[in-house]
Amino acid sequence: MIILRTILHSDCNGFYASVESLLHPELRGKPLAVAGDAENRHGIILAKNEEAKKYGVKTGEAIWIAKKKCPELQISEPHFDQYMRYSKLTKQMYAEYTDRVESFGLDEAWLDVTGNNRSGYEIAREIKERVKYELGITVSIGVSFNKIFAKLGSDYKKPDAITKIDFEGKDSYKTKIWQLPCEDLLYVGRATKKKLHTMGIYTIGDIAVTHVNILKSNLGKWGETLHSFANGLDSSPVAQFDQRPDVKSIGNSTTTPRDLCNYEDTKMIIHILCDSVSRRLRESGFRAGTVTISVRDKELFSFTRQGQLKNFSNHTKDIRDKALELFRNNYSFKKPVRSLGVSVSKLIADSAPLQLSFFEREDKHIREENLDKALDGLKNRFGSFAVRPAFLMKDVNLSLINPKDDHIIHPVGYF
Repeated sequence: MIILRTILHSDCNGFYASVESLLHPELRGKPLAVAGDAENRHGIILAKNEEAKKYGVKTGEAIWIAKKKCPELQISEPHFDQYMRYSKLTKQMYAEYTDRVESFGLDEAWLDVTGNNRSGYEIAREIKERVKYELGITVSIGVSFNKIFAKLGSDYKKPDAITKIDFEGKDSYKTKIWQLPCEDLLYVGRATKKKLHTMGIYTIGDIAVTHVNILKSNLGKWGETLHSFANGLDSSPVAQFDQRPDVKSIGNSTTTPRDLCNYEDTKMIIHILCDSVSRRLRESGFRAGTVTISVRDKELFSFTRQGQLKNFSNHTKDIRDKALELFRNNYSFKKPVRSLGVSVSKLIADSAPLQLSFFEREDKHIREENLDKALDGLKNRFGSFAVRPAFLMKDVNLSLINPKDDHIIHPVGYF
């Protein structure tokens, strides 16, 4: 049964670039992109404004490619503290209309305004004007009866626009949504798009009318989910404002300052990442049971591998040793490594009782725990570089990565 609610999805247009234009008025009206540090190999376009978009500049492409398309492109380094500030201001404004405001990244949010004495379109129009005149940025808003179609509505027309998608009538989802490419549906990525195309499915409407068993046989349970999405059967609730989702994993990754060509290089980066992850585990009050590494080589081929720890742990050494073991067993350096990531999952509270082993000395674990706590105290007081293993000094430039302090925790996505 379709439950008709009134859901808005608000998307800040070219968010990073819009905030940079506020901070630097001299950049307004010029093609502008926010990108990482090209000298440290983070030179990827993170966001672009409408002027840059007209030249075909795309998010995710290298700066040199974007510059080739638009020689006058202005490049600004990211200022995440400011993006977080404006993100908070927009969400606080949304919360004036409903207590159901769910973040989807820094620049997007769903609002459930069901039961309001005004229509969803009227509320969307007021929000759009307020954001523009009070914050100086623009939003596109989708208005529909579920989260999936509201999100499609905010993408349907940009910038500074409102799109309404109804269950029935001239603005019905079958009229507006079904003719869109299948990849416009939330969570249809490149791999899923390719599978759908091999099945002769090219539009959202094709997904909707394809028998669910055919989709399930080709895509597994995910096929059933996409079938529901395409037919407007999404009933997932909008979370309450500032409701914190359960933490399911903690991780850090980095594109290294230079290619990693041997095990010693990799050991340095993995240690730095594991130190950050384990510190965040301890600060959050968790122990982990699973360690996952992600590896991307110079040709941008990537893979992940995971393994189980003997015991749930938040000790730096335990996590590092498992990550190094996973790397050694799965990579042979046929090509240099460009980026690495380490994450932990299967989390439990660090106060949970643990099964002791007859074959391992518990006093050793206690000493390791006390050492980690002592090092955490020094690093918190004097900075992350205050105490470091000597082997990191072999290549100072490579080891000057600080994922713990540079990490930005983005809001959790849809699922």
